[in-house]
Amino acid sequence: MHQALRSRTVFRPAAGAPAAPGPRPHPQHVRSLIDADALRVLHRAARVLLADLPDLTDRLVAALQDQEPAYRAAVTSDPAAIWQEVHRSLRHSVASLIDPRGSRDAARRCSWKIGATRAEQGLPLDALLHAFRLGGSLVWQGLIEETCRTAPEDVRLLVHIAADVWNFVDEHCTLVADAYRQVERQLAWRRENRLRVLAGALLDGASRIADLPDTAQALDLPEEGRYVVVAVMAGCPSDAAAARAAHGRGRRVYWHTGAEADYGIVLLGENESGIDGGSEVGSGNGSGGGSRDVGSPGPTSAATPAPGGARTGVSTAVSGLAAVGDARRLADIALDMCPRTGGTIRLTEHLPAALVVSTPDLGAALVERVLGPLSGLEPADEAVLLDTLATWLACDGSAQRAGERLYCHRNTVLNRLRRYEQLTGRSLSRPADLVEISLALTARGLRTR
Repeated sequence: MHQALRSRTVFRPAAGAPAAPGPRPHPQHVRSLIDADALRVLHRAARVLLADLPDLTDRLVAALQDQEPAYRAAVTSDPAAIWQEVHRSLRHSVASLIDPRGSRDAARRCSWKIGATRAEQGLPLDALLHAFRLGGSLVWQGLIEETCRTAPEDVRLLVHIAADVWNFVDEHCTLVADAYRQVERQLAWRRENRLRVLAGALLDGASRIADLPDTAQALDLPEEGRYVVVAVMAGCPSDAAAARAAHGRGRRVYWHTGAEADYGIVLLGENESGIDGGSEVGSGNGSGGGSRDVGSPGPTSAATPAPGGARTGVSTAVSGLAAVGDARRLADIALDMCPRTGGTIRLTEHLPAALVVSTPDLGAALVERVLGPLSGLEPADEAVLLDTLATWLACDGSAQRAGERLYCHRNTVLNRLRRYEQLTGRSLSRPADLVEISLALTARGLRTR
């Protein structure tokens, strides 16, 4: 009969033989025991900190005053509010160490609100993050000090939860930064929108006199300065940026993006009556580019080339922000005078043309009255007479110089001019007729662009 139970004979390996494999300790089990002990030590010290929270708050406020200049000013201006904010943040943070699940959401909301509030108040983000890290450091130091005081042998256990404590601090620094940047973006959008509304009203001539001081402060422009308005129209943003840069460098200027054109409100110097063609002017809002003055006004004068083929109109100078709306309308007139191929027109150099552009019906009537009798000619003959007349005017009435430009003899020029006089009944020696002829040629040239 076989034995039901075996004897308890213990096998002992021979000397030098490898030990038989046996059960190994489970590392996770050992780790959990250590974590449990560490949490017990953490909770015990954290409860003491929570009970003595006012003293911890005083220490952190003093540290902020000593180490963070931005907070030093805030503490000086409103010490009670700063103390309450620090106390509330520390209370939520220490409570989260004791009961993470029950306190986590409240602590996150507290940190988010602090980040948003400080962004609205303009406290630098670096200072705010420094304050949170100082708070984390002070809490960690308090945990160690309390454990050393009550159970020095347990201090080593805090090492096992150090990463969790500092991960908590990093998490709340991230929350604070996210809240700060979100509010910062909202404030920037509101500020930009307010500036856009104020500048739009100014350019439309719709600003109330009572609003001008606030508008001047918001745009950082003096209320009583002298201004020109620059209107820029371009096919692509890079061309518009280059043209904007070419009309404001070295000057104070505010750029407003309109539906069809960009408008620059440019502050002039004390002794300037406008933007000189010989000087390069630009804006901090754009880059590169330059411009030069347009030649003498007249039917054959051309616009200054502009970067990228942009079209630019520059108004005459006006006094005070209250007149910027008038300057904007003059800049639009100058912009309408620009060739479709691009260029810069300064209204100061094209005042006669501006007159006919601003009243197109009268310009058309003047063309019909002064140049209409030539419409009965062959188109080629009409073009020759008009070109000769315009060139002669551009040459200050010199038939010799006009002939050189037209590659013909001066007598040919004179014969063509006499023919014009015969067909229209006008006299080129009569000043009043010359003014009408010059304006009519300008109006016709603008109509045919």
